[in-house]
Amino acid sequence: MKCAALTGISPDLIRDLRAGRPRTLEFQSTQNIITIANIDAGPEAHIFLTSIDAEDLGPGDAGICVEVLSSSISMKRVVEYAQGIYYEERERMSARVQVKYCFSSTVREVFREKLCAPTFVEVLKSSCYHAG
Repeated sequence: MKCAALTGISPDLIRDLRAGRPRTLEFQSTQNIITIANIDAGPEAHIFLTSIDAEDLGPGDAGICVEVLSSSISMKRVVEYAQGIYYEERERMSARVQVKYCFSSTVREVFREKLCAPTFVEVLKSSCYHAG
């Protein structure tokens, strides 16, 4: 199955999702925001989540596939103070996505088209588990 990949996810969060509870995740990583902006929610919308960084992602890396229940992109206003006199106002983009665990999987192939495009992976559903 070919699906978009969200990388650099906390192993604790992946473990929590495996327990079967839907979770809403918020991202500020540019690569993950680009990925979320290019997916639609629904029963056929799957994303691969892994704790591996995008640059290091390759065949054989493990993760989970999740169903996308909802997603949104928003801007947040941030005010920073310097020396108590000056302040600077900035905007920060963030993406939120609500997901539900589907199955454990392994990367078969990674598709990287260009820098500002989502990363896609071909995944295989794990059918064999190793005791750790």
